[in-house]
Amino acid sequence: MDTENAGAGNEKVLLFSYGTLQYRNIQIAHFGRELTGQADVLPEYKRGKVPIKDPEVVASSGETHYENVLPGSSPEDEVHGTVYEITEEELAAADKYEADADYKRVLVTLRSGTQAWVYFCPIS
Repeated sequence: MDTENAGAGNEKVLLFSYGTLQYRNIQIAHFGRELTGQADVLPEYKRGKVPIKDPEVVASSGETHYENVLPGSSPEDEVHGTVYEITEEELAAADKYEADADYKRVLVTLRSGTQAWVYFCPIS
């Protein structure tokens, strides 16, 4: 066993959510727990929508479209959401969840100055 990387899946990372990952039932289904987080803002991005392909997600979220963000066209554009501290293992679970809508994970700087991962679909 590589002792340098032992427990690496438990390292903390930050994830900014502006959509269904803020729902308690989605968090429990994919992370096994309810997340706690803080409100923050993703500056210079705007909202969009992506159709949900997975009928189980539609059933559990009550939504037919995922929220999406795209780079904004104005400095006033912003997206409100929540930043969560999660483990790398939970980030991998989020990657699997977000793959349904072909989301990409990118590191962004939030209004607070915090750097966090965020998912977005480049086509909206």
